[in-house]
Amino acid sequence: MNTPTSTATLAAPAIVSAAALQRSIHVEPLTCSIGAELSHVNLGAASRDPDLVAEIRALLLRHRVLFFRDQDISRAEHVAFARHFGELEDHPVAGSDPEHPGLVRIYKNPDQPADRYENAWHTDATWREKPPFGCVLRCIECPPVGGDTMWANMVLAYERLPEHVKTQIAGLRARHSIEASFGAAMPIDKRLALKAQFPDAEHPVVRTHPETGEKILFVNAFTTHFSNFHTADNVRVGQDYTHAGPQLLQYLIGQAQIPEYQVRWRWRPNSMAMWDNRSTQHYAVMDYPPSHRKMERAGIVGDTPF
Repeated sequence: MNTPTSTATLAAPAIVSAAALQRSIHVEPLTCSIGAELSHVNLGAASRDPDLVAEIRALLLRHRVLFFRDQDISRAEHVAFARHFGELEDHPVAGSDPEHPGLVRIYKNPDQPADRYENAWHTDATWREKPPFGCVLRCIECPPVGGDTMWANMVLAYERLPEHVKTQIAGLRARHSIEASFGAAMPIDKRLALKAQFPDAEHPVVRTHPETGEKILFVNAFTTHFSNFHTADNVRVGQDYTHAGPQLLQYLIGQAQIPEYQVRWRWRPNSMAMWDNRSTQHYAVMDYPPSHRKMERAGIVGDTPF
């Protein structure tokens, strides 16, 4: 049974004292494994308060995804808060607010075809050589019901793998592709141009969190194949390579689907979420057509996984 004392939720080192955290912010964990709702905090004020940002960063490392209600803040404050954690990045496919570079608009309306890249378990932009540190997402408009987002704890997903699987994947690396995801529905010339701009990135299957030292299962919907599976230890004949590698990859990607590793958040206007993109995956539930759903996300530049 997953308990609140799991090493996967408590291993992160404290940045500020527990007493200071309790004085400043009310913290309500939402599950035993991931996610907490914070109250008595305004992110507009936090955008001007480095000490408050330090408290939030400590809580982010502990809970992996943080939730906030009733954040009636400006786009400038949204961007300023996110920038405390690093530089912001635009998205090559989704458009940004013209007055606030790095604030990506994820606007869905009934006239759009369904975007299949959203309703899949993924870690944002692992097709980059340096995937994002994290993201700060604000709900502008949402359906009266539906349109939830789920997150999964990929530290716990790694921790609970069978030992023989941990041994098998210890040295594996994998490719992550924007061409095979965002580019799949594009005309071939645009798809190839997108790949030329963003060649497939290669990352370790098990990455190390740069701040906590935790081991993280780091494959997701953007992952296409292992780069170094075809070795004498793994492949006797071609049949082994054809089936064993892809089957292992799909087994690993499927770990995010385990409910005990997840939290689910119901949006309301001016609700916000901030997540550690290094140690989580998320899934935007696309169950709300023909309603509108408008979200704005600040993605924070990360580092090279190791």
